[in-house]
Amino acid sequence: MTKQELRQQMRRKLEAFSEEELHERSIAACQRLFETVEYRRAEIVMLYLSMTHEVDTSQIALHCWSNMKRVLAPKVMWEQRRMLPIEINSLTNDVRDSERGFREPIGGMPIPVADIDIVIVPGLAFDAWGNRLGRGLGFYDRFLCHRDFRGVACGLALEEQVVERVPAEERDVRLHMLVTERRVRRFKR
Repeated sequence: MTKQELRQQMRRKLEAFSEEELHERSIAACQRLFETVEYRRAEIVMLYLSMTHEVDTSQIALHCWSNMKRVLAPKVMWEQRRMLPIEINSLTNDVRDSERGFREPIGGMPIPVADIDIVIVPGLAFDAWGNRLGRGLGFYDRFLCHRDFRGVACGLALEEQVVERVPAEERDVRLHMLVTERRVRRFKR
């Protein structure tokens, strides 16, 4: 199966979940993340700002703030084809919808990549080797292979998003771990 075929299949699968079920299972996945040593040790957490049909990360932001962790979100620089990690302190006042339909920080200074302890990474599909299938634009792969990034790359998904094999290329960056509502998987690098 090609990456594009797998993307289409996974989009259909995610769109089939009701809002209520996705919300409940998102809470369960986030709860499982909170129990990991990687998350508990983290002081600076970068997370994606979830869209419709994605595991909702708002619970992670709220949990971080209540536990005195700093929260970063990616601001996409389309012309430069990269993401900047920007600190946010609110999911309403510090975030807006971009022209391309993604939620992103309104402003702020980028935080050094070396300071980030864990990055919560979105994806459409994941496999048992730490490979992930994103939306095909490569922003997270470029970010995670930054020479200064020493943190943990953690996928967040529903168990149905775990497939037998994600087609991977050399430039695709493997994750350190994957958290779903059912379990935590850690991968050898």
